Amino acid sequence: MEEKRRWWTAMVVVFVLLKSIHGEDPYRFYTWNVTYGDIYPLGVKQQGILINGQFPGPAIESVTNDNLIVNVFNNLDEPFLLSWNGVQQRRNSWQDGVYGTNCPIPPGKNFTYALQVKDQIGSYFYFPSLAFHKAAGGFGGIKIASRSVIPIPFDPPAGDYTILAGDWFKQNHTDLKAILDNGNDLPFPDGLLINGRGSNGYTFTVDQGKTYRLRISNVGLTTSINFRIQSHKMLLVEVEGTHTLQNTYDSLDIHLGQSYSVLFTADQPAQDYNIVVSTRFTSQVLTATSILRYRNSAGSVSDPPPGGPTIEIDWSLNQARSIRRNLTASGPRPNPQGSYHYGMINTTRTIRLANSAPIINGKQRYAVNSVSFIPADTPLKLADHFNIPGVFKLGGIPDNLSGSGGYLQTSVMAADFRAYVEIVFENTEDNVQSWHIDGHNFFVVGMDGGQWSSDSRLSYNLRDTISRCTVQVYPQSWTAVYMPLDNVGMWNVRSENWARQYLGQQFYLRVYSPANSWRDEYPIPNNALLCGRALGHKTRSL
Repeated sequence: MEEKRRWWTAMVVVFVLLKSIHGEDPYRFYTWNVTYGDIYPLGVKQQGILINGQFPGPAIESVTNDNLIVNVFNNLDEPFLLSWNGVQQRRNSWQDGVYGTNCPIPPGKNFTYALQVKDQIGSYFYFPSLAFHKAAGGFGGIKIASRSVIPIPFDPPAGDYTILAGDWFKQNHTDLKAILDNGNDLPFPDGLLINGRGSNGYTFTVDQGKTYRLRISNVGLTTSINFRIQSHKMLLVEVEGTHTLQNTYDSLDIHLGQSYSVLFTADQPAQDYNIVVSTRFTSQVLTATSILRYRNSAGSVSDPPPGGPTIEIDWSLNQARSIRRNLTASGPRPNPQGSYHYGMINTTRTIRLANSAPIINGKQRYAVNSVSFIPADTPLKLADHFNIPGVFKLGGIPDNLSGSGGYLQTSVMAADFRAYVEIVFENTEDNVQSWHIDGHNFFVVGMDGGQWSSDSRLSYNLRDTISRCTVQVYPQSWTAVYMPLDNVGMWNVRSENWARQYLGQQFYLRVYSPANSWRDEYPIPNNALLCGRALGHKTRSL
């Protein structure tokens, strides 16, 4: 009997140890107070959106599979939402933070986001998604590091810095919103910012001989940028969660909403150097600089900063084609990124999406396949969950280009869970487009000038193209992607040009599973905010 008791005691100890070893993924808790505050990014006083008094907002630093609990207190005088550019929200579009999925946080109230960076690594950012708040700040960086047991394809750097760069306007966000509401386009930006400051407002200090990582995101509103470091080469290592072939670049084009991660070595004489961003494909070139300072610097930065490309589209296209996956590197899990043979899977549907700029009811609008999106009075995800009729029209946007001039609609595209689709973005306009799809990564299989046809598939890269969540489409050109619809939910497909997004160049993709199982999608959160026609409905018990 005593021997049996000892055996059971030993089994209990083993069970407890196993539970502790294989316990729930770690939690990280954040409390954010969102307020207005005076900022002077271009030397002019503006009303900025601050998080915990900071512009840009505080960084999120996490590890694959971490649970992020972000309690957001809205101390503005208007509704507010945060979204998470590139965080996939696996099975959980309830946390996506765009108006198609979430009710806004009312003034004076709070909402707690419960995110999990499930099976992800890499560099991303968060931003305010309502009204035109993104023009006032409220954005910040997101880092997702690999778990310690997963090897990464480069030595740990001596430092890891986030750079949030992009265009900026001296006018307050309310004035910019009024311009758009009146049916006009935005003026040309007034300048560029690096981490919330104009030229030479930010300094990065390094030690000679050491290697550093920069995570660079274009958080601007309207323009692509080029990034470079005076006298230093950059080794590209990661793009939006994918380890890349480690090609060396003198400069990188970073389009709206995109994030890149590079290594550079402080291997030059010890002095100050320019870190430069400049606008791309604009008749007027804006430039901003920060300072790269060697700790034992013997000299100040030399002027002027090194020039970069300006309007050369072919140069940018060739660079984009050179960005490829590292097939032998592990991703978030310990298996090579090339083990998923995306090019050997038959697509089940082709969706062709064309951007346009119609005038509707005498006002400037922007559209996808002639449909200019208008927000409904109720978030689409809530309307779908509660079976509220009349909020949106499923199938309200066609799979192919339309010949009509443009019309207003709350457009939602139906899609089947686990389908594998080809999406072709077609741009017949004279400016660069940038497209983002929430909840998913896609494989950029091809891009070229001219009109896309079925023969264009002959040029697709079906072996080692980059996987990402935001892609550019050059003027009079097309870009094709393959995308597994592996995430049930209501997902925003949008232009990252924020004026175009605001004036209708977006829609929602409803990825649907008839199983109605928690294995496919999490239930509605019990703290979900309800608004519009969803008021009076119940979420679920605790």
